[in-house]
Amino acid sequence: MKPILLVESCSRTYQKGTVQVEALKNVSFSMNTGEMVGLIGRSGSGKSTLLNLIGGLDKADNGHIWIQGKDLTGMNRKELALHRRNTVGMIFQSFNLIASRTALENIMLALAFGGKNRSDRKIIGKTLLDSVGLAERLNHRPGELSGGECQRVAIARALANRPQLLLADEPTGNLDSKTSLEIYQLLSELNRNGISILMVTHDEKGAEKIAHRILEILDGRIIRESKLKDQIETG
Repeated sequence: MKPILLVESCSRTYQKGTVQVEALKNVSFSMNTGEMVGLIGRSGSGKSTLLNLIGGLDKADNGHIWIQGKDLTGMNRKELALHRRNTVGMIFQSFNLIASRTALENIMLALAFGGKNRSDRKIIGKTLLDSVGLAERLNHRPGELSGGECQRVAIARALANRPQLLLADEPTGNLDSKTSLEIYQLLSELNRNGISILMVTHDEKGAEKIAHRILEILDGRIIRESKLKDQIETG
């Protein structure tokens, strides 16, 4: 099965005052097209740092990150911006929605950045919101939505430009257990429809219910890999 993601010997060190913090230490792993992988670990283990490197929000000090055969570590700022816009979709714990815009407008803005025609943005935005169960809430602003609804909008926005890889950073971190289950079910459905997903989470039990594999990271190193189920061919 063809890998969509290949991380090779990546390290990242930050300078905090006079102290150097090794966030990642020689991390390597791969991920197949159509796979869902859960990346677990305690706070400060390096999970979000790794996701930021894959998302093109940061650059590794050394090593390589290949997505669909393209090496992120050799990209310039413009190329990384295009990578974030078109290759990956990112979901954040805090949703990162624009408070003054409606659910539909948040998605239409992402579509505008992706170069979609003005006449198509509303149609695509409505379709995406309907796909995450929010057809009746498209004209509501984030302050008028529940946490689960905000995360659904964020997921729809992440899918706006048809990314090849969905990156979810603690997508249920601000949600109660019932709503978390609903978001997991939505992510699982997206994965069954062929979307590759890498999900960072503290919730190992939740991840185990939907992921094909679990990777555990500790002190900047991947220390465990657990295969949970076989991947089912999609499409």
